[in-house]
Amino acid sequence: MSERPPGPDAVHRPYVSPALRTAADWSWRFVIVVAGVVLLAYGLSFVSEIFIPVLIAMLITALLSPVVNLLNLRLHVPRAVSVLVTLLVAAGIVAGLVTIVGSQASSQWSKLADSATQGVTEVERWLSTGPLHLTSTAISDYVSQIETAISDNKNTLIAGATGVVSTAGHVVAGFFICLFTSFFFLLEGRRIWSWLLHLLPVPARDPLDDASRQSWVTLTHYMRATIIVAFVDGLGVAIGAAVLKVPLATSLGLLVFLGAFIPIVGALLSGTVAVLVALVAHDFVTALIMLGVVILVQQVESHLLQPFLMGRAVAVHPLAVILAVAGGATVFGIVGALFAVPLVAVLKTGVGALARGGRPSEEVRQIEDSDAPLAPDTPAPNDATEHERPVAGDGELRR
Repeated sequence: MSERPPGPDAVHRPYVSPALRTAADWSWRFVIVVAGVVLLAYGLSFVSEIFIPVLIAMLITALLSPVVNLLNLRLHVPRAVSVLVTLLVAAGIVAGLVTIVGSQASSQWSKLADSATQGVTEVERWLSTGPLHLTSTAISDYVSQIETAISDNKNTLIAGATGVVSTAGHVVAGFFICLFTSFFFLLEGRRIWSWLLHLLPVPARDPLDDASRQSWVTLTHYMRATIIVAFVDGLGVAIGAAVLKVPLATSLGLLVFLGAFIPIVGALLSGTVAVLVALVAHDFVTALIMLGVVILVQQVESHLLQPFLMGRAVAVHPLAVILAVAGGATVFGIVGALFAVPLVAVLKTGVGALARGGRPSEEVRQIEDSDAPLAPDTPAPNDATEHERPVAGDGELRR
């Protein structure tokens, strides 16, 4: 029996290779996903005063949840009391640090200002006698140009100062939003997540629940490791500054502590401030020693603390960290730099869990086993209905 001749559509249809067809299929899907992410980010930018405090509250919840679970589940303190005590202690620690920094800054600021004036004089002397051999007239001209530029941009500077006052108001409002959100996340995190899950189609609930549970384990472990790393970084720089008699040693240590929450980049940049203060307050040799202290602290963090504390479950390649921080800072500023790495770590775990059909990786399973004494108790299957299935979060599941 002879084969039928191809129809006119088959004869005149241009040939498209399977590889090109597959690439095209992936491309348009990728474009749609990117467009969706861009639209989501654009929409969230209008409610950043609310969205950012909620994200910070999520990080605080991941950090404090083991303490709350310890008080509630092992010491049998009521859940609400456990959350309240934990938040009050954390707020007290922060308030104490701010008080110490403010006291030190007020007592040493005048000395630092005098040292800065002396440093400017030494710079002028170096410009005159150093390799540049600038005359005093040329130096005066440069100073006059700087003063003129400041005078010409006076309105811009005033507008910037007004913007700072407005931003301070937003910060205060964001602080209270973050505080109350953290309280309810710690108190009823499971119940909130369960409600969100039931907004999704039934087939998507269990896979997303499993992936989110493992992602939450990763985020909790990441925050716990990060605060230890940040504490060691800040303590090392503060001790080095105190030994070198650099002013504002405690303040510099706190600055490095906060900067360390942006991996690799943050502690290095904040450590640079310590080097500059050492240069202004003392001399080039002291600044060089301070730089050595900062580099030593960075090496201890990179080669000892990060591999030991983070582990493979939340470890992200340094190149990915730098690119994530750079991308986050470019799009969302310092907030983007702060959330870039934990977002990458969470996505790494969540996407991997979905690809494995919800099965946890060996690294995540090891973390769960090590955290078992602090983990909330899970009800037996016959004690919970489908709508009460325990989900990721920290609050105790309630009917």
